[in-house]
Amino acid sequence: MTRGSLQFWQHRRAVRRLPRVRSVRKSQEPSIDNIVAFKAGMTRFTMVDDTESPSKQLEVNRACTVLEIPETEVYGVRLYSIDPTTKYRRTSEEIYSKQLAQKAGVKTVKKDESALEQIKAKANDFVDVSLLLVSSPKALSTGQNHNNRFEAKVSGKDINEKIAFAAGLLGKRINPGEVFKPGEFVDLVSITRGKGWAGVIKRFGVARLNHKATQKTRHVGTHGAFTPGKVLFGVPQAGQMGFNYRSEHNKRIVKVGTKNDAAAVNIASGFKNYGVVKNDYILIDGSVPGPAKRLVRVRKSVGNRNAKGIKEPKVTYIETMK
Repeated sequence: MTRGSLQFWQHRRAVRRLPRVRSVRKSQEPSIDNIVAFKAGMTRFTMVDDTESPSKQLEVNRACTVLEIPETEVYGVRLYSIDPTTKYRRTSEEIYSKQLAQKAGVKTVKKDESALEQIKAKANDFVDVSLLLVSSPKALSTGQNHNNRFEAKVSGKDINEKIAFAAGLLGKRINPGEVFKPGEFVDLVSITRGKGWAGVIKRFGVARLNHKATQKTRHVGTHGAFTPGKVLFGVPQAGQMGFNYRSEHNKRIVKVGTKNDAAAVNIASGFKNYGVVKNDYILIDGSVPGPAKRLVRVRKSVGNRNAKGIKEPKVTYIETMK
């Protein structure tokens, strides 16, 4: 991909630190669509190659990224129905946990856990269910104290199964091992590293002009033809570079660990600009957009890479000496 690719047009700056998840893969198994994590840093690991490449059944050394999972709890359940006038989906009911609603910053709780039985009785009035989750990064090395609230869709065969699954998780903590498995392919939604205001040479890779050019050399030679009398959208111009929303598909999970075995991935001197991993974590094969301490949404893959089954990789070594 070149820096002027229209695949990622326009290069506008991200508005929110928490990226949105818009696409969801439908599944017959009751599950949560996504969770949030913080990027700790990168290291290397050795595994037995289980692909059909020439290095099959041989040990290969690869780069990986450590994502630390904050304490995540379900503070509410949101149910959707179809608006009879507009025919669009709308929020119909919201049920909160009394204990966690205050932690999540919910000022008014109209319905709590006691209303679950009434919701199950009229389950056919709803079309979709999602969980309202809150993550607390206070115990991590990020230096952030504010909670992050986000929404995760619930998958299932029918609406009754979705409601029953969501009701069983209300008020409970979500562990990454309950959502993802080692060897599973996932999608990562994050914000890239910001580089501020950049000129056309750095932003689009435009070649410098000849040293005899009039006035400037680090700019484009022309902004377009005389007619039409406007600058077209594809003409390289200076502006914001980096800090954009990006989604990477089919990233493989190497390991899903708990805080009890965090020492297996912690570098001796700590990860640069982050520190040490103290909580549950996920080891991702390859790189992840953004710098250390960046908020990342780990989502169920919308592709079809997991259709043939999830094969757990055989990890033989994780580098911790740096």
